[in-house]
Amino acid sequence: MGEYFDEDEEYEREAEARRQRRRKRRRKELILRIVMMVVLLAVIAGIAAAAGHFLLNKDGRTKGSAGSTAPKGEAGNVQVTEAPEGTEQPVQTELMTDAVPKETQAPATESGAEPQSVLQEAELLASGYDYDGAIQLLQSVPDYQANGEMTAAIGRYEESKAACVAVDVTTIPHIFYHSLVNDPDAAFNVSVLGQFAVDGMNAWMTTVDEFDKITQTMYDNGYVFVSLHDLVVQTTDADGTVHFTPNPGLMLPPGKKPVVLSVDDLSYYHSYEAASFPDKLVIDENGDVKCHYVKTDGTEEIGDFDVVPRLNTFLKEHPDGAYKGARGTIALTGYNGVFGYRTDVDYKTRSNLQEDQAKWLEKHPEFDWDTDVAEAKKIAEALKEEGWEFASHTWGHLSVTGKTVDELRTDNEKWVNTVQNIVGPVDTIIFAHGNDIGSWEGYSSDNEVYQYFKGAGYNFFCNVDGSQPYWVQITDQYVRQGRIDLDGYMLYRSSQGQTTVIDPMFLASKVFDQRRPTPVVANGES
Repeated sequence: MGEYFDEDEEYEREAEARRQRRRKRRRKELILRIVMMVVLLAVIAGIAAAAGHFLLNKDGRTKGSAGSTAPKGEAGNVQVTEAPEGTEQPVQTELMTDAVPKETQAPATESGAEPQSVLQEAELLASGYDYDGAIQLLQSVPDYQANGEMTAAIGRYEESKAACVAVDVTTIPHIFYHSLVNDPDAAFNVSVLGQFAVDGMNAWMTTVDEFDKITQTMYDNGYVFVSLHDLVVQTTDADGTVHFTPNPGLMLPPGKKPVVLSVDDLSYYHSYEAASFPDKLVIDENGDVKCHYVKTDGTEEIGDFDVVPRLNTFLKEHPDGAYKGARGTIALTGYNGVFGYRTDVDYKTRSNLQEDQAKWLEKHPEFDWDTDVAEAKKIAEALKEEGWEFASHTWGHLSVTGKTVDELRTDNEKWVNTVQNIVGPVDTIIFAHGNDIGSWEGYSSDNEVYQYFKGAGYNFFCNVDGSQPYWVQITDQYVRQGRIDLDGYMLYRSSQGQTTVIDPMFLASKVFDQRRPTPVVANGES
């Protein structure tokens, strides 16, 4: 029992860490906005100062609009220092801070932040529906009652919170993507990839153009990203037993519709190289996670070339598109490493290598396994700060159907040793190939596979079920959700007039990328 209790404590610490990272990220976004605003104001002030300088007479007096002059020291809060006659020295100005009575200057908070920046941070929290957090932040400012802007903001947030309605968490859809196609000419090139591979890319992947249209349209239609963990309230007994109940506190304004997001296979497999996908995630000069992309012409770029950075950028511009800073769950395999870094031990030992792994190592004699592991850990931490969570997708992209407990244990132990050591503890498994370990009726106590995964620390289980708009099971012992594939095959079917589960979300005919080869067939079909 003690072992389970320790694992649960670790999960609780990680959950609190996720919340802290979300707050840190929102504060970081706010600081960037403030810096941009300050720079803009400085530019404007510089232009105004230059114009004022142009109007100054040689004796230091400023011409009025009708040719009048203002005596030195009486031009508002600017002290003018005149240059000696006949010199070309610039006229200097300095602010007279005592022109504004000290008792009217806004007090700083205990943390040293000015009230205006606190108001902006509170507004950012409220835009993500964290009204309680926004109110608590403003109320933490000493004498906030004396600040009219703060009390007015608190009133608005209380009204907005009161207008929210509870979400039925059992009717929330879960959408997912694989990596995005940036270059359709390369990804759908039969002469390079072969017909089978092109059919796979065409069926499973979404293009950048499609992703952007889907994201914007779903936002326009009121969809808001929520975390898989937001669906439930989790409690823990003294003996470490975990329980789940539907979350009655997930509340959104009328007209807003929650949706869960996940991303599969964010490893940038060797098999992706010829199809012109990004090759890895990197951290740019601003501390944001971006993609490193080597285009077919050999040029290299850092930018938003996949789901993660693209969605981050969109939600920075539309913070009301995410509930309390939520992003999505990244489902990772391990056999080719993670995030484009070759972190599996086979790359270190150079044993049990597949042909594409061996070829990659030959092309990269500079490869250092320890460096790749260290870089991958930095990416994982940065992703957590941005609001992303992680899940197992099995180490070997394994179909769990028909597998023995021993086979699954071997695979999961590889995942723990080569992926969890990078991303940290996880409690979610998203089954590869859309499979599952039980029927739609639920997991039973005599299901040995379920009992193994439950004992290994997994409480959230996801399959793929594109036959209905939502599929959620919340039991006392586990949470289970079906996912909807927003890929080429689903988009094509819907765009051709077939009724699909995505129809209520957006109009596929306005999203479908016409650069795709058609018809789009399920991989393996003729």
